[in-house]
Amino acid sequence: MNPQPPKTLEEFMAQAYALELDAQSRYAELADAMETHNNREVAELFRKMAVIEGKHAAQIMEEMGWKQPPPYVAPPAFEGFETAEQVPIDEVHYLMRPWHALQLALAAEQRAARFFSELAMSAQAEPIRKAAIEMRDEELEHVELVKAWLSKVPQPEKDWAVDPDPPRYDQ
Repeated sequence: MNPQPPKTLEEFMAQAYALELDAQSRYAELADAMETHNNREVAELFRKMAVIEGKHAAQIMEEMGWKQPPPYVAPPAFEGFETAEQVPIDEVHYLMRPWHALQLALAAEQRAARFFSELAMSAQAEPIRKAAIEMRDEELEHVELVKAWLSKVPQPEKDWAVDPDPPRYDQ
């Protein structure tokens, strides 16, 4: 499904701003969940991703010269996901390792790059096309950053999801 191109640069940047805020919120939510399950290493990684997404949102505010955030403009669903850059919550496991978290972040950054690429191709106005290309290129830089992080963490062992003390339910 192709995203509908915004009609103005302001509308495009408000949508991009919302995309970054949604990603920031989801990473923070995932960090909280990992802390609840005492998976501090992955929680820390998700917190770092939340900070990065928050910086992207602040960068948009600065570039646009906005003193106040624009009204929230919900980014469109993309490729069956809530939004292009959100990590699907149902793909998170409480015992996941940093490698898993980075795989999810990599997929989200790649989706965001495709999203902005499609917007650039469908944009009617040159300023929107140019902004979409810039956003795509930033997302591609993030892809490379996540790949570099991935190269530094070990792949999990085959039994990574085995819980030695699983919850028990009495019926």
